[in-house]
Amino acid sequence: MKFAFHRGVRIAAVIFMLLLLGLPYLSVADAGISAADAVAQSESAAEFELRPAPKLTRADYPDIGLSSRSIVWVIAQMHLFFGALVLAVPLFVLAIELVGVRSGDPRYDDMAHEFMKISLTAYSITALFGGTLALALFLLYPDLMGYLMRVFGAQMLVYALLFFLESLLLYIYYYGWNALRYGNRKWVHMSIGLLLNAVGATLMVMANSWATFMMAPSGVNEVGVVIGNIWEVMKGPLWNPINLHRFIANIAFGGAVVGAYAAYKFLAARTPEQRAHYDWMGYTSNFIAILAFLPLPFAGYWLMAEIYAYSQQMGITAMGGILAWLFIVQAVLIGTILLAGNYYLWSGMSRTEGSKRYQWLIKYIAFVLVVCFLIWVTPHTLILSASEIAALGGSHHHLLGPLGIMPAKNIAVNLMLIFTFLSFQLYRRSDKVATVAWADAGNALMVMIYLVAIANIIFAGIYYGYFTNTVYKVGSSVMQVASTLVVIVAGVVIDALMFKKAKILPSHWGQVSNRAQYALFALPVAFTWLMALMGYVRSSVRTHWHVYTVMKDSSPDNFIPTIGYAGNMVTLVTLLFLAFMLFIFWIANLSGVKQAPPVEG
Repeated sequence: MKFAFHRGVRIAAVIFMLLLLGLPYLSVADAGISAADAVAQSESAAEFELRPAPKLTRADYPDIGLSSRSIVWVIAQMHLFFGALVLAVPLFVLAIELVGVRSGDPRYDDMAHEFMKISLTAYSITALFGGTLALALFLLYPDLMGYLMRVFGAQMLVYALLFFLESLLLYIYYYGWNALRYGNRKWVHMSIGLLLNAVGATLMVMANSWATFMMAPSGVNEVGVVIGNIWEVMKGPLWNPINLHRFIANIAFGGAVVGAYAAYKFLAARTPEQRAHYDWMGYTSNFIAILAFLPLPFAGYWLMAEIYAYSQQMGITAMGGILAWLFIVQAVLIGTILLAGNYYLWSGMSRTEGSKRYQWLIKYIAFVLVVCFLIWVTPHTLILSASEIAALGGSHHHLLGPLGIMPAKNIAVNLMLIFTFLSFQLYRRSDKVATVAWADAGNALMVMIYLVAIANIIFAGIYYGYFTNTVYKVGSSVMQVASTLVVIVAGVVIDALMFKKAKILPSHWGQVSNRAQYALFALPVAFTWLMALMGYVRSSVRTHWHVYTVMKDSSPDNFIPTIGYAGNMVTLVTLLFLAFMLFIFWIANLSGVKQAPPVEG
């Protein structure tokens, strides 16, 4: 029965590896490097390939009367939003479908199918924005695109072919759902889903290589001449950190968006059965979003560490220059995500009577989250007038100043993640009663792990952060991350063993308050704003370079946009994306509406 699925796993793995490993041979970017290549290719091709990056002047950019960067900014960000959605949704849809097969519960299959309905409409919009983006880039930045085409060569064609293949698999996966729903056909259907996700992941890592090449070019020399094959061009120092960060962020983002869809359907439901169904969908979506979000800051730490390692100037621009204040805004958005996610979990605990055992802890969790949030948003230096600085005695507050540096913020963010996981753990336990003999010992062990981890995070942040040199300050963050991860991993393992054969208490789905649904609406708003904001930061660290230190930007927009202007642009693309998502929700809901036939006479 499972043979078809396992064969699909092998096929997907082979295709994925061949696509990545075969890319060096699909590009002309390695022309003119070795003697064999020089013999094999014509002199004109070698001369084309060995040309350095062009040195542009302002006259080389088309003047259309509008800011070319702003046009590309909006289109590219919209394409990225929808691309993240259509990559993430099939990933957890396949996981939900597999859970449904293993459990035998048809509700999982129905929920997975309905999630794919959102992805199908979003995929068409992704393609529209992708084509518009390509047109805008080639029209507004022809020399830059010409250089990138020269560097990446036939990989652009491979990307187009993969996009076509992804479209084919997506339509077969969605429209063939009912035809391949049971028995061996179900495993064939999941194999198609696996192939779909393999192709989608390949598209993501290819597109990431273009973005990271512009930030940290590899495979070229200091003037932009290609000196490596396509694999050496792709695997720059930031490629894998970006791949991991975007992969996790896309899953969290996709979970938040489909959670908003479930909330939309819940509020519009007319029967208790519909409310129960969409309440369960909302819980599942929130579970996906929060579970993926918990490790996301650690992937961000790795990315920033690699940026510092590649170029300290880029790191200082991001964390200590004009962009530093944006990380205070980032803290507000992440705090909003965590508070909204926790509030939804606390509201959801009311579905079961067993939650009364843990409700007394909610006020303490909320207190810790709010205090840590306030510490996280405390700036290091204040924007003050001369008279205010004189009255304060400096630009640093004498009491709150120590909270503005990274040791305090590392303590705050790790504690927020730990207590968010505690809310999630209490929610998961609220409808279960452990029956194993070692339940008390397991609970005591879990409490001890929490206490030791919290103590270690606070001690490492205070001692190494305030009383040692910078080297130890950086090292202390590793200890804090390790403590947080130990809590999460230990909690998952202990609960899995302790509640394997637990007594299940009844859950009353559909009886959660409407306020909990508004929390699900808050998640995609904050996620979308955050993604757009961090995209601005990632792009701006290149300052006045198209390709960092290789190809200079000589356009009228060759400067870092002001924070106010960037905030307006980020808000614009967020509102535009949310408007499109409401349209997608309406279309998905409209497809299930049937008009009653007219009554004769």
